[in-house]
Amino acid sequence: MASVFFPRRSALCAAALAALSVGAQAQPVQTVNIAAKALPTAGVAGFGDALLQQAPLQASMFGAQALREAGATSLSALARLDAGVADAYNSEGYWSALSVRGFVLDARSNYRRDGLPINAETAIGLQNKDRVEVLKGISGMQAGISAPGGLVNLVVKRPDGERRDASVEWRERGSVSAAVDLGGRIGTDGAIGLRLNAAAASLRPQTHAADGRSHLLALSADARLSADSLLEFEFETSLQRQPSVPGFSLLGERLPDARQIDPRTNLNNQPWSQPVLLQGDTASLRWRQRLGADWRFSAHGAVQQLRNDDRVAFPFGCYDAVADRYWADRYCPDGRFDVYDYRSDAERRRNAALDLQFSGRVQAAGWTHELSAGIMASRARERYQRQAYNFAGSGAIDGRIELPAAPELTEENTQRDERSTEWYVRDRITLGPRWSLWAGWRHTSLQRQSVRTDGFRAVSYRQSFSTPWLALSHQWDPATTVYLSSGRGIETDVAPNRARYINRGQPLPALQSRQVEAGVKHARESFDASLNVFRIVRPLAADIGPCDVDASCTRRVDGDARHQGIEASIGWRHAAWSFSGNAAWLDAQRRGASDPALDGRRLANVPARTLTLRATRDLPAVPGAQLQAALAHQGPRNVLPDNSVQAPGWTRIDLALRWRTTVAARSATWLLGLDNASNTRAWRETPYQFGHAYLFPQPPRQWRLALQTTL
Repeated sequence: MASVFFPRRSALCAAALAALSVGAQAQPVQTVNIAAKALPTAGVAGFGDALLQQAPLQASMFGAQALREAGATSLSALARLDAGVADAYNSEGYWSALSVRGFVLDARSNYRRDGLPINAETAIGLQNKDRVEVLKGISGMQAGISAPGGLVNLVVKRPDGERRDASVEWRERGSVSAAVDLGGRIGTDGAIGLRLNAAAASLRPQTHAADGRSHLLALSADARLSADSLLEFEFETSLQRQPSVPGFSLLGERLPDARQIDPRTNLNNQPWSQPVLLQGDTASLRWRQRLGADWRFSAHGAVQQLRNDDRVAFPFGCYDAVADRYWADRYCPDGRFDVYDYRSDAERRRNAALDLQFSGRVQAAGWTHELSAGIMASRARERYQRQAYNFAGSGAIDGRIELPAAPELTEENTQRDERSTEWYVRDRITLGPRWSLWAGWRHTSLQRQSVRTDGFRAVSYRQSFSTPWLALSHQWDPATTVYLSSGRGIETDVAPNRARYINRGQPLPALQSRQVEAGVKHARESFDASLNVFRIVRPLAADIGPCDVDASCTRRVDGDARHQGIEASIGWRHAAWSFSGNAAWLDAQRRGASDPALDGRRLANVPARTLTLRATRDLPAVPGAQLQAALAHQGPRNVLPDNSVQAPGWTRIDLALRWRTTVAARSATWLLGLDNASNTRAWRETPYQFGHAYLFPQPPRQWRLALQTTL
């Protein structure tokens, strides 16, 4: 499919380059008055131009430069940049999965692109992203359906004047990538802006049998229709083709020593193993209109189309013939495991969303209201074919046993459709010189349908619900804000339409999570800090009963997950030094479970403490040179839901030397990085997923060298 469309995209690329070469002759023009402020604003949370420093919420923003210097190639890098973010089954060659405040983000509902919902079950390229925003805690106000904890929002690069940047990077053991970022304005007074991002990579990671390739092409444009009207368009196409890397697991009752495991081993190393294909196309159109001095209107629509070929030699469980025992959620004590030939080709996902919003300022009852209100309609459609999931034989953790393929399409898949309409309103009320009341409310009407590929097990249901949020903030002094907030979130679940379920096909009552948070923020020119405490309670759905014969199982709410924690951050800059860090302490427990072995236990794969630190030092003796050091620490994690096995914590250190110079009147930035400098061997994460315990190792030490220059 890529080969069919790529020539057209290449033609588009050539046309854009020609336009840019003309635009380079245009004189610089003033930025339109709709442009964002230089300081971070609370727009990420829907509160427009209000400064983020004064908003009663926590959000992290990672710009393109910060991501590039950290060596980030996917969203999984956020787990070592933000203490509130952790891995949640991050496999090389697959899409990224994250948790925020201990809750796994839903790939279908917790990710946004310029504020509109997308499906994150794909490889998300960062080359055309201006920044990545992590919004913590108030996802219920931002999305009708979402897992609590937070949202991830991708902000696309937009035209910002003349730009001629190119970059190339090499990584041990031979991965090479190259990218260009070109921009300019054309037309009368530069009325039309264009920005082109293109990237390609040959992937040769240190992990065995995981070579692949990827490319991305993106174009964004805007047209200043008048002083008060702006039209924005952007398009992106990307492809990643690479084998995925399954996790290790417990060996019987024993946690294997990560120091004795080669982290380069790929258990998906069979002669018939095929790469995972992740292809995505996204386009959006946004119209911004100023309506007088205080009011604005925007119409923003987007369409995303994904095509995935999901294949893997999948390790799952093990039959131990010696003990005559089946280890359902781990590998055998001698390192053997069952291998299944899994193939699900031509998966197609389509998401579309349209958001209409009015925002402005009004005086009422002696108070100033900064309002935004609107409606968002979204549609999601997933189409699949029959799939293979067949036993192929027994493998071993050294990854050397070859097995025969079993590609027959023996399993049905599930087609899904979803429609939702969300009405929302947000209001910041200035109560006085120092007090502000922040309110948000979203009402969602949801319709979901699913059916197996053979036409059986159809399920359909409708639900409506509201998710309010309220906060009070006080400006203690010009640099310090204290706040208190409370909000709700919603998730849905349904009993599978299978014979073993007594309530098969019936939706559960909406799962309503509740959160309270209190915090303080302080920011000055060279110093900033924040501290907050939070508590989130989320109902848990579970299967109750033997569930091994017909009419023996009931899907219902079975207790809840209670996450309470403390988050702290600090930033300091003085002369040649800069320092930043954040830390999180999290107590995540399951309460009220009907199974005594689970009640009161800490949740699996959630570290109790995390810490990230970053320090930079300019070198006066070498103009333009800077030393960088980053530390990421995560505490112990439980491997099993009953807490009977725990993986030790780990600490990773990354080092880099950056040098900015000028070559032939062109600026150039060199970056030499050493990731995992101490070559720490540890279990990076321990997800309990698909009813199975998995272990993912910390990647080995790796050198990387990058050059960014102007053309």
